[in-house]
Amino acid sequence: MAFSKETRIYRNDVDKLSISERQKLIKPYLPPKRPENTRSPKSQPIRMFLQNQLHILVFAVMHVVFSLYIRFRQAYHILLDRIFAVLYYHHRAPELIRQDVRRLDKIPQHLSVILELRDEEQGLAGLEKLLDDVAEISAWCAGAGIPMLSVYEKTGLLSPAQLDQEKTNIDNETGALKDHLQRTHRSVSSKLRAYFGHRVPSLQIQAPHVPSFLNGDESYQTSSSTGHLSILLLSAEDGRSTLVDLTKTLTEMSQRNKLSTSDISLDLIDAEISESIMTEPDLLILFGPFVKLQGYPPWQVRLTEIYHSQDNCGVGYQVFLRALHNFANAHMKFGR
Repeated sequence: MAFSKETRIYRNDVDKLSISERQKLIKPYLPPKRPENTRSPKSQPIRMFLQNQLHILVFAVMHVVFSLYIRFRQAYHILLDRIFAVLYYHHRAPELIRQDVRRLDKIPQHLSVILELRDEEQGLAGLEKLLDDVAEISAWCAGAGIPMLSVYEKTGLLSPAQLDQEKTNIDNETGALKDHLQRTHRSVSSKLRAYFGHRVPSLQIQAPHVPSFLNGDESYQTSSSTGHLSILLLSAEDGRSTLVDLTKTLTEMSQRNKLSTSDISLDLIDAEISESIMTEPDLLILFGPFVKLQGYPPWQVRLTEIYHSQDNCGVGYQVFLRALHNFANAHMKFGR
C-alpha cells in the first residue's frame, strides 16, 4: 500500500536524523518563548497586600454609609412618630378617634393585625402584654367604627384552639375554652370601659372551631348605639394546615363519589374557608419593623391591603392611624 510505503520512508529518514537536527526541524512550529519576568520577587506580595487593603477600605466605607443611612432613617421615623403623637392622640376619648378618621374616604370593615411574642416576653408577662395590646387595638377599632377585628399570633398563646385536646376530657376542655375566652373578654372589656365609660359597645370574642363568647360580663351596660365589635383570635394552626385539611376532605369526598370534581371551584373553597376561619380582611397591619406574615392564613390575604411601618417595634396609635390613612388613599384594582 502507498500509505505503508511512505510511512516506512518517513521513519527511515527520521531515524537518520540526530537530536539537534530534529529540534531544528521542529523549532519553526513551536510557539514563541515568553519573556522572562524582570520584576522583583517581592513586588507580587506587595501588590496583593495593597489590593487587600483597598478591599477592606471599600468594605468599611460601605458599612459606614449604610450605618449612617439606617441611623438617619430611624431618627426620621422617630421624629415622625413624635409629631403624630402630638398632633393625633386619642387621650382615651372615642370622640377624638372619630375626629381623626372623620375625613377619611373609607375605613376597613374588617381589620386584621399581626402581633409577635418576643423572646424576652415569654410566660405570663408575655401573655399580659399581648392581652393589653389586643385591648388597646380593640378600643381604637371601636372608636373608629371598625366592626371586625382579627388578631393573629403565631404561637397560639391567644387562641384557645391550641389547648391540648388529648389530655383533657370534653367537659374540662369546654371549661378551659370558656375560661380562655372570658379572660380575653374581661381584658378587652376593661379597656373599653376606660375609653367609653359605662356605655361600651357590645363585644364578641371568637376563635375558629370554638363557640363565641358574647357579652359574658354583665357588670356593665352594653349599648347598641355605640356599635358592635367582633374579635377573632387566630394562630398558625388556622393557616396552611387549614388548607391541607380542606384539601384532604374534598379529596376523600370526591373518591367516595359524594362530591363531583366539577363542583370543586374557587367559590367553594372560598366559602368553606370563610365559614370555618374568617372572611378576607380589608386591611392587615404589621406592627413589626419587617414584612413577616409568620404563617398568616394565605388564602385570606389575596386582596388585602398590607401596611407596615419601618423601624417600628411595638403597637402604637400612630401606626394604626397611618395605616387607616394609607388604606383610605389606596386604589383597589381587581381586574375584570
